[in-house]
Amino acid sequence: MMNMGGPSTIPETHDFLLRLFSDGDLIPLGPFQSWIAKAIAYRRTADIEKKYEEIGGGSPIRKWTSLQASEACKLLDELSPETAPHKPYIAFRYAAPLTDTTYKQLLDDGITRAVAFTQYPQYSYSTTRSSFNELRKVQRELDPNGKITWSFIERWPTHPGLVKTFARHIQDQLNAFDESIRDQVVILFSAHSIPMSVVNQGDPYPAEVAATAFHVMQELKFSNPYRVVWQSQVGPRPWLGAQTAKVVAALEQRESTKGIVVVPVAFTSDHIETLHEIDIELKEEMKRPELLRRAESLNGDPEFIKAIADIAHAHLAESTEKQVESGAAIKPYIMRI
Repeated sequence: MMNMGGPSTIPETHDFLLRLFSDGDLIPLGPFQSWIAKAIAYRRTADIEKKYEEIGGGSPIRKWTSLQASEACKLLDELSPETAPHKPYIAFRYAAPLTDTTYKQLLDDGITRAVAFTQYPQYSYSTTRSSFNELRKVQRELDPNGKITWSFIERWPTHPGLVKTFARHIQDQLNAFDESIRDQVVILFSAHSIPMSVVNQGDPYPAEVAATAFHVMQELKFSNPYRVVWQSQVGPRPWLGAQTAKVVAALEQRESTKGIVVVPVAFTSDHIETLHEIDIELKEEMKRPELLRRAESLNGDPEFIKAIADIAHAHLAESTEKQVESGAAIKPYIMRI
């Protein structure tokens, strides 16, 4: 299970920020990236530490990913007994457990077959590709002879289980509004933004986020007006918009706005962008915060965990089929869902 990760404790914040801003795939800062990353991490650490304190003393990503991984593997043992037992591992890009730490554990445990399962449902050069690039780099350093055979699950933006879970969480929040105005509530699908320099490379991420939003609205029978918006921009360079905060500000100025439901559409669990950026900062900036509700994150939802298991099951079944057809060992390949 591969994801961005987050500092589980306050003292981990600086190193997390340093790794994050050092990643040119995520935030391209030019030829002086290393130096600029150190400066930004130093300058922002105290402020980010305060935010993590306000949401409970650290990021809950590791807690939720561990739960999702372990529960999905239990289901996978039932779905695919021929490939059982399945053992869950976590590899984060910027926080513990880092990719190299997890890879060493895999080798120590004698693992010879592994699936790199991105927990970014929508593919992006800045997230999915960055994580897989890091995995390949670590493999060259720690496993040059290829003791572990890898295959990859790189995207799953419209998987039915993901779509149905989002739709149900949205409907839960819509039901909190009076029935007479419920169908007028605006649904904002909010995803982490990316630099326009990445968008202009042809990154499929904006299209895949839009695909998730469309399928969720299709599940909801297009009951409400909706928009796709973007949050968490960093630095002065252009980033993909419209910005979540600006859209919310514009909507709340209209007397016709009866309510807003924000949906963290590109995240598989709560973290600082949901618990602080939306739940605290966004509401504090509003003049009418009572209009805003947030759809619950996927977290430990059983339907979502079943979706993870189903995706892995389909991937393993196709891997086995290819192996039987070729009469050869399983080769690394990428499955698109």
